[in-house]
Amino acid sequence: MIPGDGIGPEVISAALDPIEQAAAKHGVTLELERLPYGADHYLKTRETLPDRAFDHLRDDADAILLGAIGDPRVPGNEHARDILLGLRFRLDLYVNFRPVTLLHPDLTPLRGNARRIDFVIFRENTEGVYLGRGRIGDDEYVAEEINTAKGVDRIIRAAFEWAQDHGKTRVTMSDKANAVPAHKIWQETFRRVAAEFGRIDAEHRYVDALAMELVREPERFQVIVTNNLYGDILSDLGAALVGGLGLAASANIHPGRGGAGLFEPVHGSAPPLAGKAIANPMAAVLAGALMLEQLGAPEAARDLERAVKETLAAGVRTPDIGGKATTGDVARAIGRAL
Repeated sequence: MIPGDGIGPEVISAALDPIEQAAAKHGVTLELERLPYGADHYLKTRETLPDRAFDHLRDDADAILLGAIGDPRVPGNEHARDILLGLRFRLDLYVNFRPVTLLHPDLTPLRGNARRIDFVIFRENTEGVYLGRGRIGDDEYVAEEINTAKGVDRIIRAAFEWAQDHGKTRVTMSDKANAVPAHKIWQETFRRVAAEFGRIDAEHRYVDALAMELVREPERFQVIVTNNLYGDILSDLGAALVGGLGLAASANIHPGRGGAGLFEPVHGSAPPLAGKAIANPMAAVLAGALMLEQLGAPEAARDLERAVKETLAAGVRTPDIGGKATTGDVARAIGRAL
């Protein structure tokens, strides 16, 4: 565990009890190790994520549970870049997996109470503009977007394989090839890989059109695959459709390979909320469910998701989703539901 900054330690601390409870209920024992890396540690030691810590996470951990990283006392966010992006890139966690599921009908801002929103986003996690390549000149600020044949092939293939394994019938790829010539590689690779999965409907949407369709008719989507930047934006849009970032979890993984995945709520560190006991722990709990599934305990993961749904239905909610409960109240209610 890297609890991190701001509300990170609060949501991780609250989420641990139901996560461990769900694991134990299904015969799984978790051995937990809390690591100190974050803004406090950086300001004291000037260490972000030292090599010895990275080696330990790479070689000895089965999973990494991250709270949130980001602190105004570190305006350049050096520690956040080295910890979060560093682990994604250095561990080659090329899939950022973001489920978008409506857990209770009153959470969506869209009209209609009978909506069934349930799709996942496969965001390429190790290329694109987030590599930080480019230059700053006198009057030009240039960011380079990197798309490799290997990187595009493996994220598209991962999306199709997940769809096939989970009984999904449609995969949607999104790019902006009509304006960005480099996205031709996404078009070509998508057609080639889709031909290997003949029972799955393969469709393409430009990213601006997809954003519009996600608001208008989110129910029709099942699996979306896209690049790093567009996946970042579309997944936050998806979170807004189902209740906000307080319910949004993600998994950073390398399918088919051993080693640690990185699991996190995606709401950020929200420093103004720290210490007020009002942060929503549900995203951290759902990140724990993704972690349990990856660790080979899918029954525990489903049980944890069920308990979150029952807690929402019972009205035990933090202020971000219309309730008055504290962070601890919500975690204890999830535990009772288990």
